[in-house]
Amino acid sequence: MTDDRLIVALDVPNALAGAELATQLGDAVNFYKIGLGMLTGGGLALANELKQEQGKRIFLDMKLFDIGATIEAAVRGLAQFDLDFLTVHGDPHVVAAAKEGAGASDMKILAVTILTSLDRADLDVCQIRAGDVSELVEARAARAFEAGADGVIASPQEAAMIRALPQAQDRLIVTPGVRPAGADLGDQKRVATPANAVADGADHIVVGRPVWKSSNPRAAAEAIVAELNSPQAHNPNH
Repeated sequence: MTDDRLIVALDVPNALAGAELATQLGDAVNFYKIGLGMLTGGGLALANELKQEQGKRIFLDMKLFDIGATIEAAVRGLAQFDLDFLTVHGDPHVVAAAKEGAGASDMKILAVTILTSLDRADLDVCQIRAGDVSELVEARAARAFEAGADGVIASPQEAAMIRALPQAQDRLIVTPGVRPAGADLGDQKRVATPANAVADGADHIVVGRPVWKSSNPRAAAEAIVAELNSPQAHNPNH
């Protein structure tokens, strides 16, 4: 049974490999993420094929960051592809420009808070201001919502904190860094299981390697969907 709360990241080298994986997954998955890694390998063409020919939902993960005028122009161009989600960095001027560029389209603008591959030591190297990572994520999420973001990208460890924000009402929380129990963490540092992420308030989870590196990707996706519909994933407050 398809569950749109699961977004599978097509983090494979090119559109051909992505289309092959989507074929393997079949009707077990209805929502796909296409990111920068595939952009030069036909990512936009694959997004259009999956959307227009197969009726799939598409999350284009570009994490755009630039001056307002450039962001607005880029998003206006991407809006013509009938995408569902697009990521930009969570700085308020970027979010506001992206919303302007999206115009009347149905494309949701999701603001990146702090990458799930980063911890406090990484932020120190980047000279990001002192403070607990979760508190910084919460503050960036609140400002992104105030700037008009339709949702935010944050680790599942911050989902409950963000969901509790007054500004988060009717907004989306999308969590990468989700790993089924026992899965290899890879380069992710702030992680949780699919059930925990949803129970803490995530609307969608993004899972890549545990699916596409599996010897049976469809079975891996079906197991995640089953977990999303388990009692452990229930959140009575969401």
